[in-house]
Amino acid sequence: MAVRAVRGAVQLERDEAGHMDEQVGALLTAILERNGLTADDLISIWFTATPDLHSDFPAAAARELGIVDVPLICAQELDIQGAMPRVVRVLAHVESDRPRSGIAHVYLGAAAALRKDIAQ
Repeated sequence: MAVRAVRGAVQLERDEAGHMDEQVGALLTAILERNGLTADDLISIWFTATPDLHSDFPAAAARELGIVDVPLICAQELDIQGAMPRVVRVLAHVESDRPRSGIAHVYLGAAAALRKDIAQ
């Protein structure tokens, strides 16, 4: 079994804790489903949020999904002029038999524009 990294992002419509939990939860669920993973396959998850998000920790959404024994950390994205606002990004380290080329990176909604080079 290999260690793989899975990327993803979602743009929030507004900075509200419930909305963040819903959208980040949807992102994590999509990452797991599209890669045939379960919570037991997760090694760790890094979350970053743009500086305009203050309502909650993105990792709280993972805990609400039942991901309780996986190390999680949140950090702030660089404040780059012209960057897409209200974005939560994910970098998950997982155990998977899939080759690196078989990993599905997930960019939901408007965040798909962040990585047009990755097929959705």
